[in-house]
Amino acid sequence: MLTDTLADTLTRIRNGQRAGHQSVRVRSSRMIKAFLQVLQEEGFIAGYRTEKDESGKFDEVEVALRYLADGAPAILDMQRASKPGRRWYTKGTDVPQVEHGLGLAVISTSRGVMADRKARREKIGGEILAFVR
Repeated sequence: MLTDTLADTLTRIRNGQRAGHQSVRVRSSRMIKAFLQVLQEEGFIAGYRTEKDESGKFDEVEVALRYLADGAPAILDMQRASKPGRRWYTKGTDVPQVEHGLGLAVISTSRGVMADRKARREKIGGEILAFVR
């Protein structure tokens, strides 16, 4: 049984990029889709689409990975910030900046999942889900 689907998603994307795959499949949930939407808007992944798994019972998301012109992965590293055993919340005025603005902190707010730049602009805090650089 999988308890932390976001950590599993991060690991699958990291491993897929390091292996040079064009896409990876992850489990589907509303949180995962919102997280992937933020990654797509910020240019870290090429896209994603929802499909049924082999048995036809569950939804899976196929994530199209993005690579730069020289073949390097667009995502250097992804790390889970808030974990099931230790949640990490922040105020709208204290939203962390990753790699001096070159990276991305994904935050779950009362207005949905959003990038750190948008949360800082709207002065809204929430749970810091992950850091991407």
